[in-house]
Amino acid sequence: MFRTKNLLISEESALPGRDTPVLAPLPHFVHGRTIAPPFPEGMEIAYFGMGCFWGVERIYWQIPGVYTTAAGYQGGFTPNPTYREVCSGYTGHTEAVMVVFDPEAVSYGDLLKRFWEEHNPTQGMRQGNDRGTQYRSAIYWTSDAQREMAEQTREAYERDLAARGFGPVTTEIRPAPPFYYAEDYHQQYLAKIPNGYCGLKGTGVSCRVPAPR
Repeated sequence: MFRTKNLLISEESALPGRDTPVLAPLPHFVHGRTIAPPFPEGMEIAYFGMGCFWGVERIYWQIPGVYTTAAGYQGGFTPNPTYREVCSGYTGHTEAVMVVFDPEAVSYGDLLKRFWEEHNPTQGMRQGNDRGTQYRSAIYWTSDAQREMAEQTREAYERDLAARGFGPVTTEIRPAPPFYYAEDYHQQYLAKIPNGYCGLKGTGVSCRVPAPR
C-alpha cells in the first residue's frame, strides 16, 4: 500500500467512484459567499495543489481580491471520490484548492508567488511528513495566460532554488481537469478548527514573478 500511495496509478486501476457528488456546496464558512458557480462576471478561477488542502485554502481565502475558495480533489481518474478513497492512492487525485479571484484586484502572478513560496515544490509525492500522491504539487491552469505565467515562474523559481541547493521542481502543470468538491468538514477547515493541522512549510526562497512574455 505504501508503494502504491507514492506512485501514480493507471486509469485502469483506479476506483470507479460515483455519479453523485460527495458535497452539495454550502456557503463559504468565512465570508458566506458561494463556493460553487455561477460566480460574478469578471472572476477568474485558478487551481493549486500544495499538500494538505486545509492550510492551502486558508492562505488563499485571506488574500484581498480572492472572491471565494474551496477544497477538493483533482488530477486523477475517479469521479466524485471520497476523502478515504483519495487517501488510498487508488484515485490518482491530489488535494487541490479552487481559487476564484478578481484579476482587477489581485493578479494571477501574485497567487503564483504565494503558491511557490508557501510549500516545497521539489519533494515529488509528498509535503514534509505527508506522503502520497494526494500531496503532490500541482498547478492546473484555466487559460493560456495562466499556463504561460505558471511556466515562467516555475523556470525562474527552479533556478533560484537550485542556487540554494534544492533539487528540480516536481510541480505538475497542465490544463485544469475536473474539480471534485471535498466533503463539507474539509471546507474552510482551519476557520472551523483554528488550531487544526497545517503541514505547510516553504523553502525560504523568494519567488520573483517575471513580466509576461
